[in-house]
Amino acid sequence: MLQLRSLRGHLAFALLLLVGAASAAGAQTTPASATTPAPPAYDISKLPNPPVDAKAKFVAFMVDTRHEDPKMVAWRFDRAQALIENKDIWREKELKAFLLTPREEFVLARNRARAYDHAFLDIGYGVTISGPHLVGRMTSTIDVQPNERVLEIGTGSGYQSAVLSHLTSQVYTIEIIDPLGKRSAANYMRLVAAGYPEFANIHTKIADGYYGWAEAAPFDKIIVTAGIDHIPPPLLQQLKTGGIMVIPIGPPGRQHVLEVKKVADAQGNITVTRRDIYNGKIVNFVPFTKAGGGNW
Repeated sequence: MLQLRSLRGHLAFALLLLVGAASAAGAQTTPASATTPAPPAYDISKLPNPPVDAKAKFVAFMVDTRHEDPKMVAWRFDRAQALIENKDIWREKELKAFLLTPREEFVLARNRARAYDHAFLDIGYGVTISGPHLVGRMTSTIDVQPNERVLEIGTGSGYQSAVLSHLTSQVYTIEIIDPLGKRSAANYMRLVAAGYPEFANIHTKIADGYYGWAEAAPFDKIIVTAGIDHIPPPLLQQLKTGGIMVIPIGPPGRQHVLEVKKVADAQGNITVTRRDIYNGKIVNFVPFTKAGGGNW
């Protein structure tokens, strides 16, 4: 039986995680901005409510309601159990977001059988989709509330924002690699038509993520999925007071994933706090690339 051991004490966990999968390594020259409009937002209160206490019940529910491959659904449930045991997920809402997102639809066909492995997988264009443990912990840590506005820098396969779309109707994601961004946007629309209307909550843009998405700002939460040696000022500016950003900071191959909070005191003075969420552990991310080539 699936146990949400940290539901009662989730405030005790202060870990968070940044996905390095969906970043823009080896980016090609791209237009300054190319936005794909999303359909009208889907009311996430209408999402299916799968049983999470038993594998057989979950598989039967997903096969019945979403006509998914029972083998994939079973693997998804097994990986969810591992996420809970490893404290990468500790609330029921993020658990259900993971369980409702068909990760197999965001990997290359040749990797479909490995969709629920604990591993990064190649998605082409020199980038990867992060392992589910990374996505699970990052999603749980930022604790997205309904109707919060969330920005992801580095769409990649589109999987991270797909998970987020089960938690809020306002997801914004930027990809710098033009063909990859177009492929992911088209995949969202395909899946909306196939019976996943929550993916209509995702707004996509092809641009240099360093500058954020000013016209959609401010954001309650920001997730950066590429390594950089500083916090981009435009992203910090677009983060709401009281908001959280997760970002890997450091030289190439030596990043530390930081939780960055923008805090106001009683007098209204703004401070920025930083915390190494892995207590010194080095996590490697692909570089934060520029439009036109090179790295930030």
